[in-house]
Amino acid sequence: MAKVFTLAEVSEHNSDKDCWIVIAGKVYDVTKFLEDHPGGDDVIISSTGKDATDDFEDVGHSASAKAMMEEFYVGEIDVATIPSRKNYTPPKQPHYNQDKTSEFIIKLLQFLIPLIILGVAVGLRFYSKSET
Repeated sequence: MAKVFTLAEVSEHNSDKDCWIVIAGKVYDVTKFLEDHPGGDDVIISSTGKDATDDFEDVGHSASAKAMMEEFYVGEIDVATIPSRKNYTPPKQPHYNQDKTSEFIIKLLQFLIPLIILGVAVGLRFYSKSET
């Protein structure tokens, strides 16, 4: 029968000399693996004291890496001691309300500028034909 640890107990093991992490409800003593970890020991140490499942899964570990974890298994985590995650809700942004006058001017210019260019082109064409 596996020993059950609280998150507080696991959190005490948070150094390069004694490092435990929680992944998918299981507790692992990864102290011996720190030097061999391809991502460096800082990555693992930064995941102590919390549920590191998301950190572990986000990296996309291989099947062999997941199989290797069994070697470091020490017990289960008491899930009641893990704080529930709060969903991030972005702050409300003020709605951008562009001035209606400037919107009207922009639409008017989008209509008038091509007409002015067309008028200048027709005027130049007419002027150049009348001189010849």
